[in-house]
Amino acid sequence: MDGRPEQITRYALDALPGGVTLRSVTAELSDVAGRPALRVSLTETVRREGKPGVDFVDQPTFVIMPLDLAAARLEVDINADLLPDAPDYARGFAGLAFAVDADCTAFEAVYVRPYNGLTVAPDDVRRHRAVQYFAYPDWPFDRLRQERSDEGFEAAADIRPGAWLHLVVEFDAVHVRAEVDGVELVSRDRVAAGGGAIGLFVDIGTDALFADLVVERI
Repeated sequence: MDGRPEQITRYALDALPGGVTLRSVTAELSDVAGRPALRVSLTETVRREGKPGVDFVDQPTFVIMPLDLAAARLEVDINADLLPDAPDYARGFAGLAFAVDADCTAFEAVYVRPYNGLTVAPDDVRRHRAVQYFAYPDWPFDRLRQERSDEGFEAAADIRPGAWLHLVVEFDAVHVRAEVDGVELVSRDRVAAGGGAIGLFVDIGTDALFADLVVERI
């Protein structure tokens, strides 16, 4: 052994991995048609008492994995839908965070909005907002829409609530790219810098299942 970490680490998510930290979320083991998965949602307290832009909506709300990555390819299967108490603007937000710093004061993420899928969303505007890349704290989705709306931070995708999808997020010091079910949807320069931990990200109103996480150092 040369002391270097393994290039590829696989998490079936049929158990809560050792060393994880829960940040404003709950995580419990679940089973969907015989497939083990980790069910993640915001805590009841955050859902009931939290404030948008402070406790949720592009905030550090995730299961943090004990990894430190400067560049990686991340893959995971996600099945996201809404909780019974989801607000009207909830879309089933779920995805992968990366470059999470030690005190969660900065991170980046790519997440999906299944209720904005091509065959689900009620209008052309929402259909083009099914996948989102953002960077906390400076570049949440709403600021990106206002100031950088045509720069590839959002994309359409053929996804739907309550169905499994395969999300890939790949990043290095400069670039981030993401694909859903083999289709590249985001490919652009990062708007932040650095490395750090990764996370299973959810936002308000979401009931998400995560399975078969693969982390490849690049």
